[in-house]
Amino acid sequence: MIQAAWERNWNELIEFFNYPMDIRKAIYTTNAIESLNFSLRKITRNKSSFPDDDSIYKVMYLAIRNASKRWTMPIRNWALAVNQFAILFDKRVPIC
Repeated sequence: MIQAAWERNWNELIEFFNYPMDIRKAIYTTNAIESLNFSLRKITRNKSSFPDDDSIYKVMYLAIRNASKRWTMPIRNWALAVNQFAILFDKRVPIC
């Protein structure tokens, strides 16, 4: 089962490993991301309670806004990752 998932998503997975270690550490799934995903799944579970797509977007926006208030820990070595982003993506990423 895990092997099948890796094989299905191999192109996306291998792209992740092409990034330098500083970037990989900054973008891999963290507890904060998993917590946010859980919160969004929880509020969208009962889709029939939403009259249209705009109402879902509004509720998700509010959930993200509320969750972001709990994010107090900075990403470890973020400055190193941003510098690597700036090198890889030229002028599209401002250096801190």
